[in-house]
Amino acid sequence: MYMAENKEMQTKKQERYESYFQLVWKRFRKSKPAIVGGLMILILIILAAFADFFCPTDLEKTDLQLTNMPPQRVHFIDTDGKFHLRPFVYNLMIDYDPVTFAPIWKEDTNKRFPIYFFVNTWKYKLLGMIPTNLHLFGVEKGGTIFLMGTERQGRDLFGRACWAGRISLSMSIFAAVISLTIGSITGVTSGYYGGKIDWFLQRFIEFLMSFPQLPLWMALAAVIPKNWNSLSIFMVMSVIFASLGWTGVAREVRGKVMAFGSTDFILAAKEMGASDARIILKHLYPNCLSHVIVSLTLGIPGIILAESFLSFLGIGIQEPLTSWGFLMKNAQALEVLGSYPWILTPVGFIIFAVLGFNFLGDGLRDAADPYSIV
Repeated sequence: MYMAENKEMQTKKQERYESYFQLVWKRFRKSKPAIVGGLMILILIILAAFADFFCPTDLEKTDLQLTNMPPQRVHFIDTDGKFHLRPFVYNLMIDYDPVTFAPIWKEDTNKRFPIYFFVNTWKYKLLGMIPTNLHLFGVEKGGTIFLMGTERQGRDLFGRACWAGRISLSMSIFAAVISLTIGSITGVTSGYYGGKIDWFLQRFIEFLMSFPQLPLWMALAAVIPKNWNSLSIFMVMSVIFASLGWTGVAREVRGKVMAFGSTDFILAAKEMGASDARIILKHLYPNCLSHVIVSLTLGIPGIILAESFLSFLGIGIQEPLTSWGFLMKNAQALEVLGSYPWILTPVGFIIFAVLGFNFLGDGLRDAADPYSIV
């Protein structure tokens, strides 16, 4: 009993000499869901950044003979029952149902195509800078390997989904940063100065919050000219998603600033003649930073889902850009979805990303208050 109490006292004494961020990191490491969420996001970022490396076929090359091909199964045992250490695939042949004329894909078991790793095939620029033709896996010439099948233009869905992560992730993060920047500045200004400034800003926020977000996003996205270049579309879409998302952050930051405004260290800074800019930048905003980071990670999933929904409807991202929602655009028709269900496989990337950011955000939210009792 005495040993346990002594150990607890030593732990509390040690925590007194640790900085706030050291305590946050210490508590964050204890959250298994947060660690898992961080790893999930890291995996998606790696797949997006090195999409060309992970795809064995040219992401921009079309082949109508491979249109809507189902995923190829990876085998270790051939038709004769013989086990092979190196995995392999069979090419797929198309046939048609004699009654319905529906396409039927069958494996051509006459020849195996072993899967090799770190192969040299089509050329690309790694990270857009380093010319190379090295890829993680591939098969010899004459064979194909599509782990998630192909889309209507015969392009690999797995590689396209990895490639689409560049737009979906970067746009959602960029839009969330814009939203948090506007919300933080508005919230700090409103909470610190109060009075007429606070009244005017809060009424303006209430006015914006009265608009339904989804219809307004759809209306704004629909007026984007189709002849704009990719960078312009990317920037405008990011601003559209950030246009209404900052209001909730502004309210939350305002509440934090008002709570800190009456604390001793803020009153002491005012008595010592510190300027408003110094009080805001050195004292108030750093104490709200952990809350802002949590809002960032929890706000990204909503933007990912919104972008996917708009692109799915055809009023979001357009060619030559590619996003997860754009890849699912081909699944709008029920007959297509019934015949080619693998077209929806990119939705797995969306679910993976949303879960990852939610796990990470929940962990950061708990770690941001290291002095609370778990």
